[in-house]
Amino acid sequence: MSDSDQDRQLPATERKLKKAREDGQVARSRDLDHFAALGAAVAVLAAAAPLLTGWMGELMAQGLRFDAPSVQNPQLMLERLGDQTLRLLAVLGPLFGVMVVVALASGLLAGGWNFTMKALEPKFEKINPLAGLQRLFSIDQMTQTLKACLLALLLGVLGALYLWQQWASHVAMLAMPLPTALGSAGTLLRNGLLLLVGLMAAFALVDVPLQRFMLGRRLRMSVQELKQEHKETEGNAETKGRMRAKMRELANRRMLAAVPQADLVVMNPTHFAVALKYDENAMGAPRVVAKGADLLAFKIRDLAKEHQVPVLQAPPLARALYAHTEVDQEIPARLFSAVAQVLAWVYQLREAAAQGRYAGAEAPVPEVPPDLDPLNPAAKLKKYPQEPEL
Repeated sequence: MSDSDQDRQLPATERKLKKAREDGQVARSRDLDHFAALGAAVAVLAAAAPLLTGWMGELMAQGLRFDAPSVQNPQLMLERLGDQTLRLLAVLGPLFGVMVVVALASGLLAGGWNFTMKALEPKFEKINPLAGLQRLFSIDQMTQTLKACLLALLLGVLGALYLWQQWASHVAMLAMPLPTALGSAGTLLRNGLLLLVGLMAAFALVDVPLQRFMLGRRLRMSVQELKQEHKETEGNAETKGRMRAKMRELANRRMLAAVPQADLVVMNPTHFAVALKYDENAMGAPRVVAKGADLLAFKIRDLAKEHQVPVLQAPPLARALYAHTEVDQEIPARLFSAVAQVLAWVYQLREAAAQGRYAGAEAPVPEVPPDLDPLNPAAKLKKYPQEPEL
């Protein structure tokens, strides 16, 4: 076994099994097909034994009948031989047809319907004699060869023993009338075929799971193959990471572009920043237009100061808004009161600035429900990382 085969210890994935099936690699049992075909033939012969016995007697009687015109004209003998042959094919043809149909049905039962032309495509690597020798002496090929040799040996031994035991019955048929001899021959043939069918059934019971096991072993994968398949199906992790980073960057750019139009930015000193906007004519409640943590929070703060957007240091409210809101969504109803307090302060600042006077209003300290603050022990939702104490 090669090193690459030793590395293949993982079972095949669904994707590889599907590709192998498309390539024509299906677990098929020849022993099951042979058993099904021979068993169907024996069943048909056993069911139609009386009719076949009478028909065979009639056919042999006609074949052994000679008259003067037949002896004088050889052409009549050929015509009679052709007629006898057609009558024989008329019986054997349906029998063979039943065997073929049952064999195909057993194949469908074992491996299902699988129509593909890939198995007929020329593969030049099979011309390589070294590869051919490797396949010839592979474990699977040796197993198939030994199994076929064992089956042939057992069939031969079983057939020889049966003929030896029934030798007296065969000799006795020489002294029987033709109809009786045909019936006795049919019985002996049926019993012998039943023995062979029983042996082939035993081999089929072993061969069906054996073929599935060998196919599974041939399709086993190494860790590297599994990683490669994962890359092909899920995409390269580095590429996906770069794509996600690019998407985050684009989303952050769109979000930061909305900060200059915000009415207020609520922050705690170092970690979270949430930009709010409220238009009483177009919005039912204040809406979050941007939010961020750490470096993104500082960018939101700096951009707000650059465009003269008020920035309020309210750590509990900033944490609650960051934890319980999303961008372009309205704030929760339970935070309406706290946000209304800070918006009222913002409107006072704007009015004072418009009149050219100093507002003099101190920044409010909004009250936040304890269960909405992620750092409060009463909080039921702890979805976001806690802010370390300073």
